[in-house]
Amino acid sequence: MNINTNETAEFYRECGAGDHEGKETTPLLTNGSVQTRAKGASFASSVFNLMNAIMGSGILGLAYAMANTGIVGFCLLLVLVASLAAYSIHLLLKLCDQTGINSYEDLGERALHKPGKVLVGISIIIQNIGAMSSYLFILKSELPVAIDSFLNPDSIEHAWYEDGRLLLILVTLCVVLPLSMLPKIGFLGYTSSICFLFMLYFAIVVVVKKFSIPCPLPHNVTTLSGAFQISNFSDSECTPKLFIMSSKSGYAIPTMAFSFLCHTAILPIYCELDQPTKAKMQNITNVGISLSFLVYLISALFGYLTFYGHVDSELLLGYNRYMPRDIIVIMVRLAILLSVLLTVPLIHFPARKAATLLLFGRRPFSWLIHIIATLIILSVVLLLAIFVPNIRNVFGVVGSTTSTCLMFVFPGIFYLKINRGPLRSFDSIAAVLLVVIGFIMGIISFSFIVITWVHDS
Repeated sequence: MNINTNETAEFYRECGAGDHEGKETTPLLTNGSVQTRAKGASFASSVFNLMNAIMGSGILGLAYAMANTGIVGFCLLLVLVASLAAYSIHLLLKLCDQTGINSYEDLGERALHKPGKVLVGISIIIQNIGAMSSYLFILKSELPVAIDSFLNPDSIEHAWYEDGRLLLILVTLCVVLPLSMLPKIGFLGYTSSICFLFMLYFAIVVVVKKFSIPCPLPHNVTTLSGAFQISNFSDSECTPKLFIMSSKSGYAIPTMAFSFLCHTAILPIYCELDQPTKAKMQNITNVGISLSFLVYLISALFGYLTFYGHVDSELLLGYNRYMPRDIIVIMVRLAILLSVLLTVPLIHFPARKAATLLLFGRRPFSWLIHIIATLIILSVVLLLAIFVPNIRNVFGVVGSTTSTCLMFVFPGIFYLKINRGPLRSFDSIAAVLLVVIGFIMGIISFSFIVITWVHDS
């Protein structure tokens, strides 16, 4: 999940054409718009942009989800979430064709008036804060290990740069804050593609390293460098589980929803498309979600088959423990850290913009409001990253609330309110089911998460 498209949505806000007949081959843009519009994005580049919007920090939590649901259980849930995500996008595309609106917030306003726009805006703000918190949490856990691998490879003494919270504060003040203060960050937009490639590289390394870490896992973390091996669990625990049910299973669906959320990016990508039609954009959606599904499944499967029941909620932590000096793992760690530093300012931009639009409307730019909003949002994100003990809590809470709303609940409600078709049509009935499933998933998952908190405390 990588929501950084509100600037694009604003840029293309004028490209909507008004009402359409809703046919699969009806272009989104009128003839007049086409005449004044540069050649749009190709099918392949649109698939890439969509995958870039989908894939983010959630990939690091999917192996943990598989460890708590089993291989078959995880696959069934992943297929369910991906299929519902694709179908909810289908509903959004139909609404876009009918109304000419290409902004998620404006669809909310059309459906539910001002409360709808406010609900969507608040959900996007919370979703982006959760995404930024997950990235900074990764920075807190990975940056000390990265520095230690270069500066302090053999020492057992605790150095100041091994304090992840201190490093997180320093990096946020010195790097993230200055970049987030910029009123325009278009030059950073190209870096999101690099970050996407880093995630693919991470998935490849997960597959390769499956065959480098023994099972049972060594108890002494130095064993992979030649020390005496002591197993910390039995051979029976090296058998993959097909189905698992526990209170921690409640983190699975929220993590998947968090990972597949791309719905705020869909309409701008649709508008950018060369000769956009609903059928063409739906094909792009199906291809993009299918490819993301494969990357997610492969990384989760091989991550689980590497650590089995000992998978960390943030997958890289396992490699830090058992392969701390491996050069390929170090390269992955550096790539992930670089993507974090480049992505957080990008995600911060739409969160700040949504907040200022909700509070102050479309008033002229003010440096005072800009600075105050930036400081408040980054402070909240930094506090969450420092004090939240586990990244699974970010995936779980945000995924079970705002992710399920933006992915399932809102598209269904908006379709039922805006669509002109009969209420007994297939899409209308499916929209009702989508809303019901979204509510059930969110409530049950959040309940399991709360039970886990109570049990752990």
